[in-house]
Amino acid sequence: MNQLERFRVAFSGDVTLSNLFERLGKANGDAPLVEEADGGLKLTFAEAADRVARIAGGVRAKIEPGDHVVVNAPNGYEFFLLCMGIVSAGGIAVPVNPQMRDEEIEYVKNDSSATLMVKSADEVKGEPVEPADVEPGDVAGVFYTSGTTGKPKGAQLSHKALLGSGVMMAAYPAGLRRDEAVSGMPVAHIAGFSILLMLACGGIPVFLLPKFRPDRALDAIEGRRATMFVGVPAMYRMMLEAGAEDRDLKSVRLWASGADVMPEDLIRKFKKMGATATLPVVGASVGEAAFVDGYGMVELGGGVAVRFSMPLMNLPVARNVVSPLPGYRLRVIDEDTGDDVRIGQVGELVVKGPGVMKGYHGKDEATRETITEDGWLRTGDLARKGPLGLVEFAGRKKHVIKHGGYSVFAVEVERTLEEHADVVEAAVIGLPDQRKGEIPVAVVRVTPGSNVSEKELIDWAREHMAEYKAPQRMRIVEDFPRTGTEKVQKDELLKLFQGDDKH
Repeated sequence: MNQLERFRVAFSGDVTLSNLFERLGKANGDAPLVEEADGGLKLTFAEAADRVARIAGGVRAKIEPGDHVVVNAPNGYEFFLLCMGIVSAGGIAVPVNPQMRDEEIEYVKNDSSATLMVKSADEVKGEPVEPADVEPGDVAGVFYTSGTTGKPKGAQLSHKALLGSGVMMAAYPAGLRRDEAVSGMPVAHIAGFSILLMLACGGIPVFLLPKFRPDRALDAIEGRRATMFVGVPAMYRMMLEAGAEDRDLKSVRLWASGADVMPEDLIRKFKKMGATATLPVVGASVGEAAFVDGYGMVELGGGVAVRFSMPLMNLPVARNVVSPLPGYRLRVIDEDTGDDVRIGQVGELVVKGPGVMKGYHGKDEATRETITEDGWLRTGDLARKGPLGLVEFAGRKKHVIKHGGYSVFAVEVERTLEEHADVVEAAVIGLPDQRKGEIPVAVVRVTPGSNVSEKELIDWAREHMAEYKAPQRMRIVEDFPRTGTEKVQKDELLKLFQGDDKH
C-alpha cells in the first residue's frame, strides 16, 4: 500500500479517536508501532488495533455511552491504548498521572463523576467490538490541570481537539526512509499523549521509556540508530550531564521538546550532535539535526505553536519566537481592555483554533473566565507581539513552576500545605535548578508556639501530594514581605534560599 492509499484508508471521512486505531491497523498492518524498554509491549499497528478493540469490548460492557472512566495505570504505551479503548467504547477517558497520591486521584474521580477506574488492560479486555459512532466535536477526554482556585480542573477536549496535531502528521512520508523515535515523555501529560498520537498517525514507530533515565535514553538512541528524540528540557539537561556529547548520536535528524521553554544553548548543542543526512556507501554524516520546540497547554489539547530551528541556522533574533500551527491564530491583548497591543508591546497571549477545550468540566464560571465569548482562550502567558502572526514569550502570568516537564501550580501546593494543622499561610515558588529547570520550594508561617520543623513539613507534603509537586526546601518565617495591598512578594522570598549549595 503506497503513501496515498494509506492516507485514504486512515483519514478519509470523519476520523475520530474512536475509529482511529481501527483505521491505522488497516492502513499500516504489520508495520512496527511501538517497542518498550525492558521487554515491555512490542506491537505492530494491526496488533494494537486488535488490543484497542478488545479493551473497548470490555469497557463497553461496564459503562453507558458518555460515561467518564479514570485511567490510573503505570506510565507506558498501555496507558495510551487504554485511553483509546475507552474512547472507542463510547466513554470519555480521564487520565491521571501515576505519580499522584491516592487522595488526589480520588478527587479527580469524584470531580469527573467517573463510573469506572481502570488500572490495566487485563481488567477490561473483552471480545472486540466496532468503534462507537461519535462526532468529531464530542468530548473524548478530560485532562486535569490546576487553576487559580487551587483545585484541579478538568479540561474537556473533543476528538477534533486531540486529533488535530495527529492529522497533520498523516502527511509524513512514512516508508520512504527508516525512522524511529525515542521518547521518555509521561503519557498522562497532554504533551506525551499528543506525541504518541502524532507518531502513530505519521506511521513512525516509537521506542518508549516508561521510566526515563538519561543513560538508558542515550543507549537507545545510539544503539537503535534512532532518527528522532522527544523529551522535555529537563531530560535534555540530564542527557548532557550523562555524557551525550561523547556518544554517537549522528543518526538523529530531529530533536523535539515540549512542556516547557527549551534553553537556546541546549538546542544548539543537541543540533550539533545530530546530522542532516548520512551519505550512502561511505556512511559519513553531514550537517546537523533540526530542533522543534512546541508550545501548548492542556486547555489547548496539546501543541498549537512551534519554534523550529533549521540545521545550521542559529539566529539570535529567533529566540523564544513561535509561529502558530495550521488552523490556529495567536493574538496578544491588553489584559484589562482585551484589545490587541501594538507590535513590540507585551500582553497576554490568547489562542483560537480546533484544540481549544469545550470548557472545564462542571466549572462554568472558570470556563467563562478562560474562554472569551468569541472563542479565544486566555493562556495566562505573557508575550510580545511580532509581525506576521509571530509572538515572542515574555514570561508567565500564572505562578506555574516547571519541574522536570511537569507543571506545578503554586496555589494548589499552597492550599494543600495550609491544610496542615500548624500552617497558617504558605507561599510556594520555583527555585532554579540545573537538572529539573525549577524545583518547588515553600515559605510558611506557622501557628504561635508550634514546634513543627521544616523537615516534618517536607515529609508531610510528600505524603499528601505527588512527588513532583511537593516542596523540596522549606523555610519557616514570622511574616512575609508584602506589597501595599498585602500580597506576598514572592520574588523577595527567593533570597531566603540563597546560598543553598545544592543549587
